[in-house]
Amino acid sequence: MHEFRVQVGPAAFRIGSQWKRPLDQLAELYRDYPVPQIPDYSVRLESVSLLRRFIRPSVAINGDYMLPDAAPLPLEQGLLAAEMAMNLQMALGWRRHVLLHASAVEKDGKALIMTGQSGSGKSTLAAMLGHRGWRFMGDEFVLVDLDSGDAVPFPRLISLKNEAIGAMLATALDGRFGPLMPSTPKGDIRHLVPPSDAIDHMARPARPALLLFPSFGFDAAVREVGPSEVFMRLTQASTNYVALGEKGFSTLTRFVQTVPARAIDYRDGIEAEALVNQLWAECA
Repeated sequence: MHEFRVQVGPAAFRIGSQWKRPLDQLAELYRDYPVPQIPDYSVRLESVSLLRRFIRPSVAINGDYMLPDAAPLPLEQGLLAAEMAMNLQMALGWRRHVLLHASAVEKDGKALIMTGQSGSGKSTLAAMLGHRGWRFMGDEFVLVDLDSGDAVPFPRLISLKNEAIGAMLATALDGRFGPLMPSTPKGDIRHLVPPSDAIDHMARPARPALLLFPSFGFDAAVREVGPSEVFMRLTQASTNYVALGEKGFSTLTRFVQTVPARAIDYRDGIEAEALVNQLWAECA
């Protein structure tokens, strides 16, 4: 079995694969990341059967943590399978921080955190801001320190979907993009390597200063969000809140009490950036 190792923020991964091509793609896109000696998690990309290793190859996503009912992916989407497997290890196994399904960027030592349902635009907005003077911290997970409350970076590859691909091709003119994977279970997907400062400073946390709940495709608007609603939304966005018990409750309670929250609607990236800059000047 072929092997690839990579460190993303505080988490170290070992990915094994029966096929070399997905690991070659990972090695190219993650070439600027550290290579750990001791991994936190192991991931395996394996064929669903001996026959399907060679004829219409089909990739089953396995590892330390697995979803038994997860559907295999075609080998052409092996890179996506590896990324999904790495995310799965974090979602099911990570206990060192409160894990939020969110994106984040940093400016002047303070973090802007964005969370919402799939399609809300949080990943695209973080990617765009990461090329507009902010430090990109992550588009899949935000890790909140249990003691300090700081946001800890997890700057994995940026997963762009459908219309976001074209938007970032126009924004990140010097960006490094992975192969286009059409017609995946999530639509067309293409990965973008985060800017170099995101990788160079991925051990540098930031103090959360503003929480946004973005919604793409609506007329521009800003709304305040009450503490009880913020707390409820954050518990829903966390994959390990229940497992952390009292520590998770205390960490999110402190977050809600100290970080202002707003919901924003926007129609395009220019409008979103203007709203972000306005709220950042008011709240951060």
